[in-house]
Amino acid sequence: MSIQNQLKQTEQELLLRNYSSKTIKSYLLALKKYFTFKKISVQVLDLTNIKQFLLYLQKKQLSPQTRNLYLSAIKFYYHQVIQSPTKIKLKISKKDGKLPIVLSRLEIKKIFIHTSNSKYRLMIALSYAAGLRVSEAVSLKVQDLDLDQLTIHLKQTKGNKDRITIFPKKLLAQIKNLTAGKKGDSFLFESERGGKLTTRTAQQAFRQARKKAQIKKLATFHSLRHSFATHLLENGTDVRYVQELLGHKNIRTTQRYTQVTNPQLKNIRSPL
Repeated sequence: MSIQNQLKQTEQELLLRNYSSKTIKSYLLALKKYFTFKKISVQVLDLTNIKQFLLYLQKKQLSPQTRNLYLSAIKFYYHQVIQSPTKIKLKISKKDGKLPIVLSRLEIKKIFIHTSNSKYRLMIALSYAAGLRVSEAVSLKVQDLDLDQLTIHLKQTKGNKDRITIFPKKLLAQIKNLTAGKKGDSFLFESERGGKLTTRTAQQAFRQARKKAQIKKLATFHSLRHSFATHLLENGTDVRYVQELLGHKNIRTTQRYTQVTNPQLKNIRSPL
């Protein structure tokens, strides 16, 4: 069976299991690269070959998260598609110990000020205020907002899970103006042509505003979400509520932000 047929079969299995379109795309790209590396007998599970491939990715300086994704795709193919009885007993690469890049409240305000386009400014503000991923921000629909309860219902997010997050009262008037006359299934932040904005467009708008604001931190759109979590913890919000708002499966993921916001650490004065 050709590589294309193997990929098509894998795609069908992923669709049957209700994987997100983003995950399907990532898995298929990962498998295509692995199949090209393996070259022959792709249907035959070869643990040594998989290890060699992962080492090849490491030499290419791919991040631990990316290598984990490749390994997950390979496991899915052999266990779910080929249904090989041989278990792939390879340890997941350790994630790096990098702390998230967090913007201060002043830096957040500067980014708002330097976002010239009002639609993008509102999108960036809402993403910070509700802890949204860029994919969630561009996928938001009018019907996802409950302006009476001040909540946002995020549907089929990372891991194909729904979650509820908070809506900021400060943006109520602006959002009402934006949604006036729109149907419930319309995208909240539409493109110029009336369709869905691309994540790339949203990220570019943030990047341009960051440069105009002369912020030296290598912050990305995702830093808005990091800042949301950190600032909530600084305000005294229980880490378990922050976990729920972010949609983290494991509380240890959320606890990373306690390292950034540790007040006792910040109160220590340098001996210099």
